[in-house]
Amino acid sequence: MSQVNWNNYACRDYYDELMAAPGQPRESAGELCNMLARFSADELAERKTAAEIAIRTMGITFTVYSEGAMIDRAWPFDIVPRIIPASEWRKTEAGLKQRVQALNLFIDDLYHDQKVIKDKVLPAEVLAQSVNFRPQCVGINPPHGVWAHVCGSDLVRDGDGTLYVLEDNLRIPSGVSYMLENRNVTKRVLPELFASGKILPVDDYVAQLYDMLAAMSPRPGDDPQVVVLTPGIYNSAYFEHAYLAQQMGVELVQGSDLLVDDDDVVYMRTVEGLRRVDVIYRRVDDEFLDPEAFNPESMLGVAGLMRAWRAGKVALANAPGAGVADDKVVYAFVPALIRYYLDQEPLIPNVPSYLCMFEDDRRYVLDHLDELVVKPANESGGYGMLIGPRSTKETREEFARLITANPRNYMAQPTLALSTTPTLANGLAQPRHVDLRPFILSGPEIHVTTGGLTRVALIEGSLVVNSSQGGGSKDTWIVETDDKAAAAAVKGA
Repeated sequence: MSQVNWNNYACRDYYDELMAAPGQPRESAGELCNMLARFSADELAERKTAAEIAIRTMGITFTVYSEGAMIDRAWPFDIVPRIIPASEWRKTEAGLKQRVQALNLFIDDLYHDQKVIKDKVLPAEVLAQSVNFRPQCVGINPPHGVWAHVCGSDLVRDGDGTLYVLEDNLRIPSGVSYMLENRNVTKRVLPELFASGKILPVDDYVAQLYDMLAAMSPRPGDDPQVVVLTPGIYNSAYFEHAYLAQQMGVELVQGSDLLVDDDDVVYMRTVEGLRRVDVIYRRVDDEFLDPEAFNPESMLGVAGLMRAWRAGKVALANAPGAGVADDKVVYAFVPALIRYYLDQEPLIPNVPSYLCMFEDDRRYVLDHLDELVVKPANESGGYGMLIGPRSTKETREEFARLITANPRNYMAQPTLALSTTPTLANGLAQPRHVDLRPFILSGPEIHVTTGGLTRVALIEGSLVVNSSQGGGSKDTWIVETDDKAAAAAVKGA
């Protein structure tokens, strides 16, 4: 492995998160860049190896579905962190809180009066053709009026340095366990840089998650029984399910571990007998959650769970039906929803979007498929996308057929010049494109993670950062550049 020479770092074509120009680290990244440049080739290799050993020892894995098989892999991780100044992050945090507040008001409105439709802020046809609107949820009032208790909004930075929201994940957003483990690994690999207290902590997330879940309990005053409901070991996010349950000190259960009695109370089977369950952090999709209410063939859910939820005997996070806002067509209306529900201007902009359900937009998309990123409305994990500039003629023709057959299911966005950050590859620090997924908890209060999960495209020039598509990750540092603020952060940590 070579030494890092920042003078040779080629970041000229994109906004780089650490380097303003070759040889010129940004203010918040100066200490890190100077230290990496001082490392000998052997020392850099040793730190990289130490991270790989830590990931194997800690059992940090993810599952890839490939050609019908499921492959467990060690979590792909790069030791060079991505850095965001705390002053910028505070503005981003306010924008994310604003966004999730509007989204929760929107979901609650859809399952009650639908004023947003009557006032023509959201076209009726968007809701009419939604695949994630659940009629079974109409009229239900979840605790605190919150439907999306855990939200992961993906952020990207364009060439001029502007942060945009790329999409909102409100069904079952994954990745927070990797954010936490990335920090644990980085502390082992680069311990010197944590001594100053300028790097803000992330380890309060688990306590905030538990407190939010406990506050939803239908039996206030008692010690609530909280569980994490997983589809099982074959789910790609099983590591995260087990990790969060273990970290919160609650039971990890599958559908077969739970039952609903004739009084609509949920119980957990234990060796000591039945134990009442108050709150379920469910990581099972809506359609498999309750065979009585949704898919009757589901073996993953619990019969009668919707009855128990409707009766107020158990709390569910995220609430069933929250996915109606986890729709890339609805995403395009979020700035209007913020203005409608909060009477505020959005603090973080959306990426400009074209909705194929509208004729003018559809014609533009079909005429510019080679320039645009086309996404299906309700896929996740990077599946089903067309990246126009990297596509073949045959793929574009296939997408033209798909869009024409089901225009409501497709939207398109321009190909952004995603920001880059230095990543070790072939012994060198090379720019790789990144995005960022912060996690927002909504309960009596709203909390945003300090930073989030930075995903990185490990292949040179690639814009695909999803781990399921060959991407990796790195730690995200929110760094105080003001010494007084850093001292206060250390005191309050």
